Amino acid sequence: MENQVKNVLLTSDGDEVSLNIAHHLSKHGCRVVLMGNESRLKSALEKVIEGGGVSSSSRSGVEVVGLDMEDDREAAFDEAVHKASLILGNLDALVHCFSYEGKMQDPLELGECEFKKIVKVNFMSAWYLLKAVGRRMRDRKSGVGGSIVFLGSIIGSERGIYPGAAAFGSCLAGVQQLVRTAAMDIGKYQIRVNAIARGLHINDEFPLSVGKERAEKMVKEAAPLHRWLDVKSDLSSTVLYLISDGSRYMTGTTIYVDGAQSLVRPRLKSYM
Repeated sequence: MENQVKNVLLTSDGDEVSLNIAHHLSKHGCRVVLMGNESRLKSALEKVIEGGGVSSSSRSGVEVVGLDMEDDREAAFDEAVHKASLILGNLDALVHCFSYEGKMQDPLELGECEFKKIVKVNFMSAWYLLKAVGRRMRDRKSGVGGSIVFLGSIIGSERGIYPGAAAFGSCLAGVQQLVRTAAMDIGKYQIRVNAIARGLHINDEFPLSVGKERAEKMVKEAAPLHRWLDVKSDLSSTVLYLISDGSRYMTGTTIYVDGAQSLVRPRLKSYM
């Protein structure tokens, strides 16, 4: 894959999905800035290193910039992106992995504060980051643009819904529409905007709600690939493709990396 080595800004909550993506990007030579809760990210990164997930040499290619994803000020996001750009120089790619689902519950019982947190973290942050990163990609003297990737979930798609996540799913659906509309508006700057709708892994809220033991047993009977998403190896290749020059004619698209979970969602529900 051509020109795979990139300067990447990756948002993370210190979760295993985003940290494994960062690990693979670093392993492929990319320079990575992790953005999110600074102390949490530094602690999570050290644990990954101690566990052998990231070598000390790879760690040297990963930096951390603090940002509160619940901050509703656009200036806070712009300032954080500015710090990241000072570290990386040019920003080649944004991979926005940070999300917050909260506990599954009836939307009629969802509190106002929890709803606002879900909207801020899952939609407003995506909007602010698109603007802050997009402006810097637009203003690069080389005119090469860049790649923006939003990592979402099948709950944001019409074929992957499950109960108890109305606010979360609505926000992710909004991001998928943002991908399409933004791709039309900023393509003239050679900026590509795409999304990944990932499948569920065993530690996601929905499998946990039915119980891990039951979820592990039933997925073998209900899902085509007989397993949940493997956070260590199932997503990184798609992210690498979308930030690389190999996908230079690809924009406005959502790629499903879900093992066909979304296609058989009614079947999963009947089993669980």
